[in-house]
Amino acid sequence: MVFQHQRTGAFKFTCGVIVSISLNLCAQTDPGPRGGSAGAGGYYSKLNASEQAFFTQALQRFQEVDSVSGTVPGESGVGLGPTFNGNSCAMCHSQPAVGGSSPGLTSPQNPVPNPQVALATLNGAANTVPSFITAQGPVREARFVTGPNQRNLDGGVHGLFTIQGRTDANGCQLSQPDFATQLANHNVIFRIPTPTFGLGLVENTPDATLQANLAANQDAKAGLGIAGVLNTSGNDGTVTRFGWKAQNKSLLIFSGEAYNVELGVSNEAFPNERSATAGCVYNATPEDSSNILNPTDQSMLGTASQMSSDIVNFAAFMRLSAPAMPTTASPSEIRGQALFNSIGCALCHSPSLTTASSPFTGMSYVTYQPFSDFALHHMGSNLADGINQGLAGPDQFRTAPLWGVGQRLFFLHDGRTSDLLAAIEAHASDGGINCGTRSSSRNTNCASEANGVISNFDNLTDSQQQDILNFLRSL
Repeated sequence: MVFQHQRTGAFKFTCGVIVSISLNLCAQTDPGPRGGSAGAGGYYSKLNASEQAFFTQALQRFQEVDSVSGTVPGESGVGLGPTFNGNSCAMCHSQPAVGGSSPGLTSPQNPVPNPQVALATLNGAANTVPSFITAQGPVREARFVTGPNQRNLDGGVHGLFTIQGRTDANGCQLSQPDFATQLANHNVIFRIPTPTFGLGLVENTPDATLQANLAANQDAKAGLGIAGVLNTSGNDGTVTRFGWKAQNKSLLIFSGEAYNVELGVSNEAFPNERSATAGCVYNATPEDSSNILNPTDQSMLGTASQMSSDIVNFAAFMRLSAPAMPTTASPSEIRGQALFNSIGCALCHSPSLTTASSPFTGMSYVTYQPFSDFALHHMGSNLADGINQGLAGPDQFRTAPLWGVGQRLFFLHDGRTSDLLAAIEAHASDGGINCGTRSSSRNTNCASEANGVISNFDNLTDSQQQDILNFLRSL
């Protein structure tokens, strides 16, 4: 049995099971990840034959496994390390299909333990598994909130593992970060992989559409304490929209950053090697580049996918992928959708947006259902991670898109829960001031903009709350 503290100061039961007594403690419970086939992972249905072929080839590249120099059988990709969190895009983005979020043992589609556990010692690597990485838990990256001696904002990703000891990294001496000490100092926060399905539609949504959507329903939003602000590029002022804090402008930048930070592969978007310790750098940089240097090599000719760099293929895979398909049909799910709208969830989790003209077949002027406004909102101290990214302050996060949530295993930016009800309640946060659209400083305790909506949710009957949970698991 789990108790969860509410904003009102009262306590509320979260549904659970007592081992010794077969008894439901309350009516509402997360139905769990939806079974059946994955409702995602393929190409956008209206693409022409050439676009479909490019997607298929890009999907193969997304699943490529990297080693240090491409010499390990079965690990033909080049550039792993010197520090890394994974060795393939698909290792982290795989639930319920390639391109999704973190895999896990509770998946109805593909139950597997967290692959980071085995990765720690793959090919002789000398890593230990940090305490926050478990076989039952989500794939995670770790960020330090402050710098040396707890001074100065850090915020950067610190690779879980190094290539030291690997059979393809002879001579490398590079220790893992001291995670135990940093954890004891409360200096570590986590992020889990975000799903990538349907992101071409998001990328091609005009800034003006996002701005108008955010400006809509102002009276209703103000009445619930909802504000929101779009994150923007420091270079041209246009809207950024990818990542937990909407910090990345495009899918190409998103791909390049992840390739460099998560796998350690330098590339044309992020050409400098991370943790470039002497004796641990084995390849010319960038390690991933367009295949234009050996035009007589027939293996590099023939298709645009083969001639393009990995990050171009990764971006194309996401750009041409279809959104996750909902299954909303039952009376409970339909009632839950209406309640989702009426209590205010849809004021941030916008049910629909429309794309601009697109160069890809069938993707122009498409109205799609992401259930996100892609704006930043203050979520209060309960979810604050102490990280600033662009305009996003330490308690601000992009509204997480809910399409595909029915088949996800872990929730919130750090994967702290697998229970959808607990994730909903975690949106509320006691105390703090109403920061509105302002980016707060690290020490400011803002009130969560979701407090009013969560109060509405808590005032529903158990059966109404269950309808909302059933609706969300149908997405």
